[in-house]
Amino acid sequence: MKLSVFTVVTPDLTPEELVKSAKEAGLDGVEWRFKEVPASVAADKPSFWGKNICSIDPSLSEPEMLKFKQITEGAGLEVVSVTPYLNDLNLDATEHVFHTARLLGAKMIRVGASPYDGTQSYPELYESTVRYLKEAERLAKQYGVKGIVETHHRTIAPSASLAHRLVSHCDPDHIGVLFDPGNMVHEGYEHFRMGMQLLGPYLAHVHVKNARWVADGRREDGTANWRSEWAPMREGIVNFTNLLQDLKSVGYDGYLGIEDFSEQFTSSELLKEFALLIREGMQSL
Repeated sequence: MKLSVFTVVTPDLTPEELVKSAKEAGLDGVEWRFKEVPASVAADKPSFWGKNICSIDPSLSEPEMLKFKQITEGAGLEVVSVTPYLNDLNLDATEHVFHTARLLGAKMIRVGASPYDGTQSYPELYESTVRYLKEAERLAKQYGVKGIVETHHRTIAPSASLAHRLVSHCDPDHIGVLFDPGNMVHEGYEHFRMGMQLLGPYLAHVHVKNARWVADGRREDGTANWRSEWAPMREGIVNFTNLLQDLKSVGYDGYLGIEDFSEQFTSSELLKEFALLIREGMQSL
């Protein structure tokens, strides 16, 4: 298994600083965040989803985008993915990301799955997402880049089984699943090994982060209230040694991408701690 970083978690590093830090930490690849930085946050401090200077602006010209390929490969790293936010299921935007990924030599992009908040029926959202994914599959074939659906809370793909239900309509050579156990702490937990076995050839990528549940006062009826929150990698619910063993059991040999939101470390320290955690876990395999 190889190691990568999704640049959403290094918002204060320039792209050049990021590839240098990733190389020094012993990582193998980069997942470039594909999102503009709004002018309204220009004066803000760097943040994951706001002023993230380690992002590719979708409006850049092709020569400007190619600089990301050049600096990544110049550091001896691979462009693993171009990672946008496509849960509105916009096919024009999706094609733009596929085009960019091919330009940069990326293996995959993250495609969308409908958000879920209870206001629309799951069957309707399921049908619209499947239609979208069939079109995304066509684009994946056209551009030679895989589309992956992330297991993510507050979408209709919070678990491995619900993600599998979506992608099972597609060829796993073109559409797969990004398995994110940290997200599944918030919503969608199933035994990780069982989910991996179910996904089979659709298991395309894995993200590494952690989360936990904490007591949060009482409800009006006096019962305990709980909320989930991000946690440092070594302090959350996910046992990464067990996760690595589960991945090995199904023959997974792809990338593990760091996406830690705990803010325990600086960006550069995070990459080193991630690599150390995974190397320790690998010793048990």
